[in-house]
Amino acid sequence: MKKHLKIHLTGAVQGVGFRPFVYNLAKEYNLNGYVINDTHGVIIEIEGDEKDINQFLISLQTKKPPLAHIFSQEIEELPLEGYKDFEIRKSESKGKKEVFILPDISTCNECLKELTDPHNRRYRYPFINCTNCGPRFTIIEKLPYDRPNTTMKKFKMCPDCEREYNDPNDRRFHAQPNACPLCGPHISLYRSNKKLISEREKALKDTINLLKEGKILAVKGIGGFHLVCDATNDRAINSLRKRKRRGEKPFAVMFKDIQQIKKYADITDFEEAIILSPERPVVIVKSMPHTDLSKGVAPYLDKIGVFLPYSP
Repeated sequence: MKKHLKIHLTGAVQGVGFRPFVYNLAKEYNLNGYVINDTHGVIIEIEGDEKDINQFLISLQTKKPPLAHIFSQEIEELPLEGYKDFEIRKSESKGKKEVFILPDISTCNECLKELTDPHNRRYRYPFINCTNCGPRFTIIEKLPYDRPNTTMKKFKMCPDCEREYNDPNDRRFHAQPNACPLCGPHISLYRSNKKLISEREKALKDTINLLKEGKILAVKGIGGFHLVCDATNDRAINSLRKRKRRGEKPFAVMFKDIQQIKKYADITDFEEAIILSPERPVVIVKSMPHTDLSKGVAPYLDKIGVFLPYSP
């Protein structure tokens, strides 16, 4: 027996790869219809055999993307419409905007692998992202969450990025901030007087050299700025304290990865799990003795605040 259902979902269902998930799920169960973002969440209409629809509804809850959270689900049975295929429709922006938007999400393992692969076209590209990670709240200008409603609207995707964006089997399928070195934003290095020093790969190399020289830099990330210096350099730490007028209040230290943290801190399994969580929070842990970390980072304390990069 064929049925036609309209499903309205609210919660964290935008910016988490939910529409691509629904699209592939509908294809898996041979269902026709559409999925669309609206100002309240996601609307799905599906037609097909009742047993396939029942499996779809179960999978909607049990197989949803890891970042998705469904707060409510309304289901309405409608007369058969005769849909011939399943599609992702252009979002609707009518009505009061009440959808829940996720915060920015730390870079996923798949993107990190690409970031460090010299043969990948996104090698060392600082704005790498996919449907499972990257900026969300920071780049949204209005709802629903679609590229034209974000700060990425001025960056037209190149053919390769466009192909990924439209490929249901690609993890960047409908990833709104999708970009690469050819078509996306790039890094630039400026002096404090706003004079441009360098751009792209040259800017990255110049930044590394400046940090080694003991300089202090303001790094603009998603959500704000980090004041950055070499945490093993006493002179740089003291200079940062003077500029910040921060007497003895401890600084948090960003590490490359969890292995590097373990060289400087004695962490428990629970602390490790928190450090590795998608939010990448600052975690206060017991510091290891006799490391090259500057004593000025956390004066007179046997603990340090550690965290991992939440973006490249």
